[in-house]
Amino acid sequence: MDSRIHLSAGILTTTAALLMVMGISPVWAQGNPASVDSGDTAWILMASALVLCMMLPGLALFYGGLVRSKNVLGTIMHTAILVCTMSMIWILWGYSLAFGPDLGGVIGGLAWIGLQNVGVEPGPYADNLPHQVFMVFQLMFAAITVALITGSFAERMKFTALLLFGVLWLTCIYAPLAHWVWGGGWLGGLGALDFAGGAVVHISSGFAALVCALVLGARKGYGVEPMPPHNLPMTILGTGLLWFGWF
Repeated sequence: MDSRIHLSAGILTTTAALLMVMGISPVWAQGNPASVDSGDTAWILMASALVLCMMLPGLALFYGGLVRSKNVLGTIMHTAILVCTMSMIWILWGYSLAFGPDLGGVIGGLAWIGLQNVGVEPGPYADNLPHQVFMVFQLMFAAITVALITGSFAERMKFTALLLFGVLWLTCIYAPLAHWVWGGGWLGGLGALDFAGGAVVHISSGFAALVCALVLGARKGYGVEPMPPHNLPMTILGTGLLWFGWF
C-alpha cells in the first residue's frame, strides 16, 4: 500500500511539474531576441537534459541498489518525487530567492516569484541565453543537490518528513547559498568562484547529509542483522549514468 501511495504521489507531482513548465514554455516559440545565441542556447538545453535524463535516474539507481530489497521502490521514489517537488518550488519562489534582484548581498528579492519578468529575453547572468533557459539550467542544479542528500537517510525517514525537509532545505539553505556565490551576493563580491557547484552543490549537500546521518542515527538492526545491498549491478549502472551525465 505504501508503495502504491508513493507511486501515485510521484505521478501526480510529475504531472503538476510538467503542467507548470508547459505553462511557461510557449513563450519560447514567440521568437528569439537578436542577442540570443542559438548555439549556446542549444548547448545549455542539452546540458540540462543530461542532468535530468542521466544524473537523476543514475542517482536513483545508485541509491536503490545499495538498500535492502524491501526499500528499493521507496528509495527510488524519494529521488523522483524530490526532483518534481523541487522543480515546483524553484518555479514558484526558489529561483527568485537565489537569483532575483539582490537584497543586501544575502538573498534575492521576490521580483521574479512565479517566474514573473523571466522571459525569452537575456537575463542579467547570461547575455546570450534566454532568461528562462538559464532558469531551467539552474533548476537542474537545485534538484540534484537536494536529491544527493537522500542517501544519508535511506530507509530512515518518512515520506512526509522527506518532502518537508526538501522544501525547507531548498528555501532556507540552497537558495541563499546560491545567491551568495552565483546571484551577486556577498561571497561573489569577495571573489569566490564556483564554476561546477563545488561549494553550492557538493559542500552544502555533504554537510546536510552529515547532519541528517548524525541526527537520525544508524538503521535499526545495523551491526546486528545482515543488511546486504539489494543489487550492486544496479548501483554500478547508476554510477555510469552519473559519470556520463556530470562530466
